[in-house]
Amino acid sequence: MLRSKSRSLADWLDNDSLAAWIFLAPALLLLGIFLFYPIAYLLYLSFTTDSFTVEGIRWVGLRNYLRLFTDADFWQVIGNTVYFAIATVIPAIIIPLGLAVILNKSLALRGLLRAAYFIPSITSLVAVGLGFRWLFQTQGPVNGLLVTMGLNPIPWLSSTIWAMPVLILLSSWKQIGFNLVVFLGGLQTIPQSRYEAAELDGANYWAKFWYITLPGLRPTIVFTTVTTVIFTLRSFEQVYVITGGGPLNSTNLLVYYIYEQAFARFEFGYAAAAATILLVVTLIFVYWYLRTWNQSD
Repeated sequence: MLRSKSRSLADWLDNDSLAAWIFLAPALLLLGIFLFYPIAYLLYLSFTTDSFTVEGIRWVGLRNYLRLFTDADFWQVIGNTVYFAIATVIPAIIIPLGLAVILNKSLALRGLLRAAYFIPSITSLVAVGLGFRWLFQTQGPVNGLLVTMGLNPIPWLSSTIWAMPVLILLSSWKQIGFNLVVFLGGLQTIPQSRYEAAELDGANYWAKFWYITLPGLRPTIVFTTVTTVIFTLRSFEQVYVITGGGPLNSTNLLVYYIYEQAFARFEFGYAAAAATILLVVTLIFVYWYLRTWNQSD
């Protein structure tokens, strides 16, 4: 009996799985410290109130979530976030898809154009936000252009109607370069023989795009959609720099709302509950992406 146990232990020690666990241990340790523990602490904090100190924490159960779902400001923030996400995702997918199809062909200065479109993706959001704030201020260049065209200036950043489109324009412009590069990579995976066969059958440009390009880019479109949605859900810098959530809470997005509750009002438990909702929504999108990806395979 002892011999069989010692043999099984020796076999396990000689197994390749031991080497795999040894190599995975540092990564798992870092994930546990910097990912799993913060998530667990966030969930715990969402059921408490008061400060971060152990003496100040009090267990309140579901009180933060009940308050969250009955708070009119929270639902306004959810509405702002949904509007912002949808209005950002649509142009951030359609525009780079069209540009990628054009740039995928043999054009002069194609490499330069690719680099130019990708520059916004590596530019600091804070710097870009300050630039957009200058462009769209009341006496800024955009209103100056409108005046020269004989139009009335628009109070972009002080209007509950026009402030959100400024954030949407910035976020779409920021994401276009990344999605463009991803779409270009996806186009390279579509066999050229499919287009040649379609041309022999007399298919025109739109038929090839609709029946070959789009189906071939289906996994890429799903990936870019999910990453763009996640980008919009975690948007903070543009709100902080340009509008501060105003006017009248019309541009307050979920991440900025969480920041306000935690570090302006010091309601950490309530902010943790809102952050948990954001985490759940993000996990749903990731699950949908993985399930769609597996089905496409």
